Amino acid sequence: MKEMEPFKLLVSHEEAKKIILRTCIPTERIEKIPIDEAAGRVLASDVKADRFVPPFERSAMDGYAVIAEDTYGADEREIYLELDGVIHAGEVSAQEVRHGHCVQIATGSPLVSGANSVVMVEYTERHEDRILVTKPVYPGANVSKKGEDIEEGDLVLTAGAWLTPAKIGTLAALGWTEVEVYTSPRIAVIPTGEEIVTPGDNLNPGQIYDVNSFTLETILRANGAQVDRFGIVGDDYSALKDTIEKALQYDMVILSGGSSVGEKDLLAGILADVGEVLFHGVQIKPGKPTLYGVAQNTPVFGMPGYPTSCLSNAYIFLVPAVRQMARLPPEHQNTVFAKISKRLVSASGRQQFLTVRIRNEIAYPVYKHSGAITSMATADGYIILPVNLDVIEEGETVEVILFE
Repeated sequence: MKEMEPFKLLVSHEEAKKIILRTCIPTERIEKIPIDEAAGRVLASDVKADRFVPPFERSAMDGYAVIAEDTYGADEREIYLELDGVIHAGEVSAQEVRHGHCVQIATGSPLVSGANSVVMVEYTERHEDRILVTKPVYPGANVSKKGEDIEEGDLVLTAGAWLTPAKIGTLAALGWTEVEVYTSPRIAVIPTGEEIVTPGDNLNPGQIYDVNSFTLETILRANGAQVDRFGIVGDDYSALKDTIEKALQYDMVILSGGSSVGEKDLLAGILADVGEVLFHGVQIKPGKPTLYGVAQNTPVFGMPGYPTSCLSNAYIFLVPAVRQMARLPPEHQNTVFAKISKRLVSASGRQQFLTVRIRNEIAYPVYKHSGAITSMATADGYIILPVNLDVIEEGETVEVILFE
C-alpha cells in the first residue's frame, strides 16, 4: 500500500505559469473552413485583395446624380434640374446625365454616366419632373470611388490576425467563401476517481456527480479548443496509464482528480513513467495539488479534484496555455476596484485567490471551501492575496479580476 507523503517542493504561481507556457507550443496545423465558421479563429495566411471594393463608383447617399457645376449658386438662387429617371439599388443604368438634368439614385447604386456628384435628397424639392436644388455640391460629393475601401493588390489581413466580425466582413466583401486558419488544439479531458459518477446515473453512498469534466470543457471551448470528454477512470494504475497513453495523440491531456498525495493518487507516478513531471504542487490556495508534465511532447495537467480548485486553476493556468496553443491573443482581464466587506487574515503561506461577489461597489467574499462549486458560481471575480500579505482591513480598496 502506497503511503501518503507531503508535497516536497511547491513552485510559485509565476514559476508554474512560465513552465506551462514554455512547453505549450502554438499549433502549426492549418485547415480551410467556410468564412461563416471562422469567427474567433486565427488566420493562417495573408489575405491580398484580388479586386477593388467597391468595384465601381457608387452613390453614398439617397438623392440625385448631377453634374456638380449645374448646382453652383443654388444657395443664392433657384436652380431646377430636369428629372430623367430613377436608379434603384443594384440596378445599372444606360442613361447619361446631361447638363441641366439629373437622375434619382439610391445609396449604393453605380453612379450614372456623366454625373460627378450626388445631391442629398434633404437638399432638394421635387416639383413633378423638375428638381429644385437648395444646396450646391462639389465634384465627387457623396460619391464612393472605385476601390475607396480596398484596392486590388492591397494586403488586407495578415497571418496571425484574430478573425473578428469585421474581419469576416472584409473576407465577404472580397467574395471569399473559405479561409485558411490554424487548427484549434484538440484536448482530452479525463475524469478520475471511484467517488465520482456521471450526472444522471445513480449515486451510491459516498459518491458525487462529476463536475470538473463539464466546467473544464466549457472553459476550454470558450478559449479556442476542441474538447473530447473521456469516460470516468477509476483508481486503477493500469487502467489510468492505458487511458493516458491513448490520450497522448491529443494536443493536451487534462485529468481531474488523482493529483494529490493520498495513497490512491496515482497520477504523478504514471506521468513520471510515461513522460516527465515538471512540477507537482503550487504555492497557491485553492489549487495547491496541481500537477504538470510532458509526455511524448504532449502537455499533461493533473487538476485538483475539488471543483473550486479545479475551475480556479483552469482560469489561472489552462486559459493562457490553451490560448497560446491556439494562437489566440492573451485574454484581456477586466478589473474593477471595490471595498472589501470584512477584515481578511491570510495565514496560509500561499498566494490566495479569493472569490468575491460585488454589490454596490462592495466586495463580499464567497469562498466556502475547495469542494464547493458555488464558491465560483456565485462569484463575480476574485482578488489575489500575496504570500507576504497578513491582513486586509474592512473597507480597504481591493482590485477584483472579473470572470466575465
